[in-house]
Amino acid sequence: MGSDGRVTLRQHFVSVTALLAWAGLSIQLYLILLGRWELGASLLGGLVNCFSFFTVLTNTLVAVVLTWEQTPRPSAVRRWFLRPAVRSGIAASIALVSLAYNLLLRHLWQPEGWQFVADELLHDVVPLLYLIYWWQWVPKGSLRLGHIGLWILYPLVYFAYILLRGNLLAAYPYPFIDVANLGYPQVFINAGGILLGFVVIALGVVGVDRWRAR
Repeated sequence: MGSDGRVTLRQHFVSVTALLAWAGLSIQLYLILLGRWELGASLLGGLVNCFSFFTVLTNTLVAVVLTWEQTPRPSAVRRWFLRPAVRSGIAASIALVSLAYNLLLRHLWQPEGWQFVADELLHDVVPLLYLIYWWQWVPKGSLRLGHIGLWILYPLVYFAYILLRGNLLAAYPYPFIDVANLGYPQVFINAGGILLGFVVIALGVVGVDRWRAR
C-alpha cells in the first residue's frame, strides 16, 4: 500500500472510531436523561451523573483525541492532545475501562436494546479500536517510566471525586466503591487493586512503546 493509501486508511479508521465513540456517548447520555425525565428528576443532575462514570469520561477523552486528529487547524490544545504521552496515557485508561468492566461488572447485569449498544461501544468496541490506533499510528519511543506517575493522577483524582460526591449524595457509580455497602477499608482495598491494575497496564504501554521504537 502506498503512502496515500496508508494516509487514507488512517483517516478512515480514525473517523469511524471517533464516530462510534461519540455515538456511544450520545446514546448513553440520552438514556440517562430519558430515565431522569421519566422520574421527574433534574436533567442537570442526570448530566452530572453521566459524567461521573470513569467509562464516560475516558471515552470522551478518546473521542476528543480522535476528533482533534481529524481537525487540521493547528492550536495549542490540539498539540497537547496529540502528544504521544497524552495519547498513550489515554490508551492505558481506556484499556482499564474495558478490562475492569469485563472482569468485575459485566456479570452484574444484562443490558438490552440501546443500553446494550452503548455498553458494547463504550466498553469493548471503542477501547479495542483506540488501542489499535495507538499501536499503529501513535509515534513510539518517547515514553518514560515517569509518565506513569502523571497518568495515574487521572484515576486518583477521579477516585477522590467519587468519594466526595458519594459522601454528599450517598450515590456511587460502581458497586466496588460503594462506601455505604462496603465501608471505607474495603473500598480503599478495591480501589488500590484497580490502581495496581492500571499501573500494570501502564507499564505494558511503556514497554510496548520502547519495543516498537526499536
